[in-house]
Amino acid sequence: MDLLVLLVCNLLVWREGETRSDAPEKLNSLAPGALSMKETFLVLSLHNKLRSKVQPPAANMQKLEWSEELGQLAGARAASCLEGPAPPPTPQLGWSEVLLPVGTGGFVAVLERWFAEGHRYDYRTGRCASNATCRHYTQLVWATAGQLGCGRHHCPGPHGPSEAFTCAYSPGGNWEVAGTPVLPYKQGPWCSLCTAGLSGCFKSWDHGGGLCEVPRNPCRMSCRNSGRLNMSSCQCSCPAGYTGRYCQVRCSGQCLHGRFRKEECSCLCDAGYGGAECGTKIQFPFHACDVRIDSDCFMVSPEADTYYGAKIKCQEKGAMLAQIRNQKVQDILAFYLSRLEMGNRVTDTDFETGNFWIGLTYKTSKASFRWDVGETSSFTSFAFGQPDNQGFGNCVEMQATAAFNWNDQRCKTRNRYICQFAQEHIALWQWDP
Repeated sequence: MDLLVLLVCNLLVWREGETRSDAPEKLNSLAPGALSMKETFLVLSLHNKLRSKVQPPAANMQKLEWSEELGQLAGARAASCLEGPAPPPTPQLGWSEVLLPVGTGGFVAVLERWFAEGHRYDYRTGRCASNATCRHYTQLVWATAGQLGCGRHHCPGPHGPSEAFTCAYSPGGNWEVAGTPVLPYKQGPWCSLCTAGLSGCFKSWDHGGGLCEVPRNPCRMSCRNSGRLNMSSCQCSCPAGYTGRYCQVRCSGQCLHGRFRKEECSCLCDAGYGGAECGTKIQFPFHACDVRIDSDCFMVSPEADTYYGAKIKCQEKGAMLAQIRNQKVQDILAFYLSRLEMGNRVTDTDFETGNFWIGLTYKTSKASFRWDVGETSSFTSFAFGQPDNQGFGNCVEMQATAAFNWNDQRCKTRNRYICQFAQEHIALWQWDP
């Protein structure tokens, strides 16, 4: 069912109840001219619905919010049965009002009548057709009005009962400059000219139009897996078992033979164990060493993967991404990589760069590059002009075009990678085959 029809039906049911014997008790509970909560919701919803239907479309039309203070002012004006001149417009307030015979349809009909004045309004000139009025329309769709309050009151009269309808808007509208009417809104795509404080875009129930509103989520992000978003810092507070900017990374359930790294929500396995939870017993594969440097064994992957994908694959082998702690290791690995066949190319179509991941990442919380074991990098071999943080590169690669010196890169880039088996793994293999 059309939502507007449903709201109208609800209002008619409420209005019908006024004719019953208990209606005076209900009306006496409200101040003269005040609207019931149900009618307040209807009037506000219909205002915003109509504002989102203007043609040509409005780029800066604000979503109206209900003001109890304006509602009291409008109710008092309605209770006067519009006697005396209408309140003059001020920079703070704008007014629309009308006195109609009882039974003309209530506020729904009044607002639609005011909006229908727009058929006689020429947006190009800002003027209404001759002998017609458009001031109710232009005030109803005055884009920078942000608050609304309305009132309604039954009035006796010599020619039969009537109803007074009033609405107050803040800030007001219907201004002129040197006799030229100011246009009520800026033409353009919906919400394309919202101010910084009203950068949200409210869509009506049928997804038509768009009204500028205070954004419910100024961070423009959401936290997954029941994480909570801190609006002031735009950071997610993740529940136990999850990490990542959006709480999108699931932690290892437990570290059977290793220690848990809360910062990355992963396990750092003890020597001789691998897998996501360090539950896999690893036999050290001497035959798989591509390069031995002192007591460490380095293996170069034949395939490409993201940084964290590479980290997991090394760990599954009981290794870690390479930790380059001195110039000797850097020189030997750079020489070896430079002599690989096919110019470091692989058949993997996702292999983007010809570069190689090592186990170094930038930790924002600690403002430093750290090895995967958590230690600060005392030795570095960044290429000239690096790290430059272009593309938010928090992971480190050995860069083929820079003599395999280092570059900070986006972690989701697919590179080949270097796994390292440390000395304690060798000792374990020797004594616990």
